[in-house]
Amino acid sequence: MGATTGAVWGRAEQQDFRSRVRGTVLGAAVGDALGGPADALALDEIRSEYGPEGLLDLAFGHGGRGTVTHHTQLTLFTLDGLIRAQVRRDTGAWHPPTDLHRAYLRWAATQRDWGPDERREDDGWLAREEWLYARRDPTRALLIGLGDETMGTLESPKNPGELGPEAVARSAPFGLLVGWDPQLVVQLAVECAAQTHGHPIAYLSAGAYAVIVHGLARGESLDGAVQRALALLAARPGHQPVSDALQHALGAVRQGMPGPSRVEELAGDGTADGLLAASVYCALVGEDVRHGLCLAVNQSGPSAAAGALTGGLLGALHGETALPPAWLAELEGRPTMLELADDFAMEMTQGPALHGPAGSSPGWLARYPRGA
Repeated sequence: MGATTGAVWGRAEQQDFRSRVRGTVLGAAVGDALGGPADALALDEIRSEYGPEGLLDLAFGHGGRGTVTHHTQLTLFTLDGLIRAQVRRDTGAWHPPTDLHRAYLRWAATQRDWGPDERREDDGWLAREEWLYARRDPTRALLIGLGDETMGTLESPKNPGELGPEAVARSAPFGLLVGWDPQLVVQLAVECAAQTHGHPIAYLSAGAYAVIVHGLARGESLDGAVQRALALLAARPGHQPVSDALQHALGAVRQGMPGPSRVEELAGDGTADGLLAASVYCALVGEDVRHGLCLAVNQSGPSAAAGALTGGLLGALHGETALPPAWLAELEGRPTMLELADDFAMEMTQGPALHGPAGSSPGWLARYPRGA
């Protein structure tokens, strides 16, 4: 499944990477939190609820302001699964889709159980975070796809007719595997998306999104990252709707002032390819992160997914310091997100110092067990 290159990380590179990892994780979460309260509302309903300009600030949802949805929960378990895959490699076992599936099943347990089960020693620290044991409108596709132990694969995907954006919205962390070849990033994101979203439009959108984040995390421009995604998609069966959506997003940038009607046109029926296009557009035309996120969520489609996707792109592009501080201050679960983002950055840049043939940090293996 492709390995990290043997690149030696300098201190400045490590700091830049950590900022982009934090930016991606927090950006996606803050976009998710912004869009959540508007998720089921049409644009006219958003305006009647929040004013003629629409939703411009964090609003009340799920019992408070700044609360996240299942998109953020699953993104965190994606990060956890990727760290666990690296740690398990020491054992000679190397099949990241399986490690990700195990992580997603840990998320599924948070949707069923009252709270963490201390008897499950192999759960690691993330599954013991009590705030994650909250149902935040997970879709049927997610609950069915992860409702039993059987892992969906590209040959035998779960929910083969499912077109929704949920698998895309958990896929930003795949793009943070900056030492990986872009083609392998696409492949891993696609395989993991098929665990819940088996339609090619859904899983190829996830692959495209991951590899766009990958380009940004490596310092490319957003336009350049999209062009690379288009080139990689071209070889894959069923890519045309996703490629067309991305081309449509690039073309829309040149069509006058950005506004809700253009975002709605790109988002279409709220399918994975439409949401991918809308988020790329919002990230390209947004004057800053706040403006880009507000553009993304003020439309009649799935606002939380649009906000999460746009926030992931802008966070990867600009790093954590570009995110609106007043929104971060109210973001649910921010300490957990920062801890996980920093662990991910440390694993990716300094993994051999944490675990390997020469010995391992007991603290690290307690956080990210090699077992289940």
